[in-house]
Amino acid sequence: MNEIIAETASTPDAPAPVASNAMALRFRGFLPVVVDVETGGFNAATDALLQIAAVFINIDAEGRLVRGETHAFHVKPFEGANIEPASLLVNKIDPWHPLRPAIDEHDAMHRVFKAVRAAVRTAGCRRAILVGHNSWFDLSFVNAAATRTAIKRNPFHPFSSFDTVTLAGAALGQTVLAKAAQLAGMDWDSKSAHSATYDAERTADLFCNLCNRLHESHAEANARARALGWQDPVPDPSLHDGSDEAG
Repeated sequence: MNEIIAETASTPDAPAPVASNAMALRFRGFLPVVVDVETGGFNAATDALLQIAAVFINIDAEGRLVRGETHAFHVKPFEGANIEPASLLVNKIDPWHPLRPAIDEHDAMHRVFKAVRAAVRTAGCRRAILVGHNSWFDLSFVNAAATRTAIKRNPFHPFSSFDTVTLAGAALGQTVLAKAAQLAGMDWDSKSAHSATYDAERTADLFCNLCNRLHESHAEANARARALGWQDPVPDPSLHDGSDEAG
């Protein structure tokens, strides 16, 4: 059984967020949050959500992205959820293990959303945007769980996301997370893969790596935007709670 603590867990040596509007300026008011889910299948409407991990992305004084803290939970299957045996063979989760520290889906999503909303405010952003490896999959399960549990204040943009499959394919010529991570100079432990925490943290490291490669490109684009006179104003965090619509 993959180990995930059913409480907030800070990543060791994770730097604290820089108290500025740097992140808001970097992504036009959006806060990237890496999410990975482990599930009982591919259908977000019918298949169980079994694990969820959310990893925050911070920005340092030089404008470089760095992985922040992790919030991860085992999740109890919702009533009537479908669980495909083939999925359990991949993620190696035993949903009924007596020592699995699983919490109700509503509790898990509430904790994740609360932490994300707080991070959005701290960063001076107006909304979170999900980052994932095949991000459509993770976002579909996040949205389905929010609907199922009747949580109205979903801090994530409902349909936009950053996909590290696309980024890695363009930058590294690889779309498989394990291969892309290694080509980016990261370690990869195949025995730890398919745990929501491990996959989310490696995806966060990959996202930071790829974005930091574009640091100079972003600076040039930012200067050009100012010259054109259509640079977005800095969002006022007092006007946003991380759950309003954003385009």
